[in-house]
Amino acid sequence: MKRTLAVLLVLVGCMCLAIPAQAQLQWGVKGGVNLAKLDYKDIKNNSTGFFIGPTAEATIPLIGLGVDASLLYSQRGEGDYKQQGLDIPINLKYTIGLGSMFGIFIAAGPDFYFNFKDIDIAELEAKKKLVSLNVGAGVKLIQHLQIGVNYNIPLGDSFKLKNVGDVDSKYRTWQVSLAYMF
Repeated sequence: MKRTLAVLLVLVGCMCLAIPAQAQLQWGVKGGVNLAKLDYKDIKNNSTGFFIGPTAEATIPLIGLGVDASLLYSQRGEGDYKQQGLDIPINLKYTIGLGSMFGIFIAAGPDFYFNFKDIDIAELEAKKKLVSLNVGAGVKLIQHLQIGVNYNIPLGDSFKLKNVGDVDSKYRTWQVSLAYMF
């Protein structure tokens, strides 16, 4: 009985290791539009920006589960409150394939933003590093195109008051993206 159980556990372990070995790796280019909203006291700043950069995706074909990550130059906000920086979303993605030409996916994961532009307005100062939770969905078309919509839920404030600390100011951002995978 113990020997049979041990053999069964070894077989299950080998199968679990064999499935990820079949993972498909794709890379491509991703770009899109940032629709950002900043709320701070009497300031209501709705703005449009953009993002562009390389992206990669590893998927386990039979299961439809995968990971995608991007390295994006991103701009959001406008005028004095414009942020420019490096956006690194890392998402766990689940895809339901409806044939080889069409699929639907949902994705979620952390989003790390590194601000390059100094924003120094009166009492406000922009934070250099921001973390948010990325939640999204989209479609895959013709095996190469991906169209998606994401919402970034900020996990901290986007600005801080000089010599005081954090202030209730967050960029809430919708992203509409188009990716071409090679």
